[in-house]
Amino acid sequence: MSKFIIQINSPAYGSASSYNAYRFAKAALNNGHLIDKVFFYQEGVLNTNSLNSPASDEFDLQQAWLSLSEQYGLSLVNCVSAALRRGVLSENDAKENALSQWNMQPPFIMGGLGELVTGIESADRLVSF
Repeated sequence: MSKFIIQINSPAYGSASSYNAYRFAKAALNNGHLIDKVFFYQEGVLNTNSLNSPASDEFDLQQAWLSLSEQYGLSLVNCVSAALRRGVLSENDAKENALSQWNMQPPFIMGGLGELVTGIESADRLVSF
């Protein structure tokens, strides 16, 4: 049994990388492996935008991450700097920046690169998509 950190650098749509990361995570968890956290970085933070609205006949990747998090207690962490640059804000970030709206909902949380680094130190593998 291995302990993974998954880093996602690609947006939810327009690339298969994020979907492949989801499929990898689901398969790893189903096979008894542990995932310490999923870290959304660079364009990957766009996976956590609650305003993503895929067509009804398309796979809803954000909802899939939420379901996986709920089922396995998976930690879903956004790089705060990358998210703010791309207009993805938590409720707390919106308040700090005097904005009336936000578009990232729990269980997604904001974190820094330090959180990724400390996670890598305790994991067996970092898998990046």
